[in-house]
Amino acid sequence: MEATSKQSTFAIWISLISNILLTALKLIVGFLFGSQVLLADGVHNAGDVFASAAALIAMMISKRPPDKDHPYGHGKAEVIGAGMIAVILVLAAIYMGYHSVLALMGPPHTATLLVLITAAISLVWKQWLYIYTMRIGKKANSSGLIATAYDHLADVYASLAAVIGIALAMLGEHYNIQFLKYGDPVAGIIVAYFVLRLAIQMGRSSVDVLMEKNIDDERMDEILQLVQSIPEVKRIDRVRAREHGHYIIVDVRVGIPAELSVQEGHDISKKIKQVVMDQVPNVEEVLIHLNPWYKGE
Repeated sequence: MEATSKQSTFAIWISLISNILLTALKLIVGFLFGSQVLLADGVHNAGDVFASAAALIAMMISKRPPDKDHPYGHGKAEVIGAGMIAVILVLAAIYMGYHSVLALMGPPHTATLLVLITAAISLVWKQWLYIYTMRIGKKANSSGLIATAYDHLADVYASLAAVIGIALAMLGEHYNIQFLKYGDPVAGIIVAYFVLRLAIQMGRSSVDVLMEKNIDDERMDEILQLVQSIPEVKRIDRVRAREHGHYIIVDVRVGIPAELSVQEGHDISKKIKQVVMDQVPNVEEVLIHLNPWYKGE
């Protein structure tokens, strides 16, 4: 568990440093050569710097153990960090879309090979970051890290559209095809759409966790079957489970024979808790309430 936590922190640091370097590269090249899509993508990357920093801080907070004020732990800090990333992506999408539309209304900028190479470097770099960060995020079940991976995926979309748009603009200039010269800002509008859609999906997921939505049906069925497998459990009154950042909290209410002693009930509770925590990944706590069950019910 500690090794996974270190991998998660390292992945966030890699993301933060990469975003800083890519932001500088895109803004400098975009400004020097007047590439609207590269400038917009650079501003998007600047937002990613803050997003990565927010994810890093949230991850550090989420790893703190439970305390007097936070008896269920600090796991939701990661969810808040993921929500902040979603908001940053929405603002970046609006910015990119607005300035790309403005660029369509003016004369086309000259596309150059250096601008194309910059976009291509970003595409390859961000694709690797997405794969790496998503793999570590799923392994650690980290909402913040998975959100950061999706942020990288938004950058992959942006860089791919930039490469295509800049390439079309270069073809338009070479063959004097007027409408192709606007490939750069058109690509910026397409990027804005994909980034906005991704941000809405991420935001909805964060809200679901904060509103304590039940986990998916497949895992709920698995928990039900595990509780039912305990011979002393005669009735299941209620089972609930919610994500709390990178871990899950399960609430179980079951009926057991009324004639059993307090000690026997305690042992059954331990058995239920153990089997659920052993068989269902990422379950951190199982809260159990025992009700009396009578023959003939």
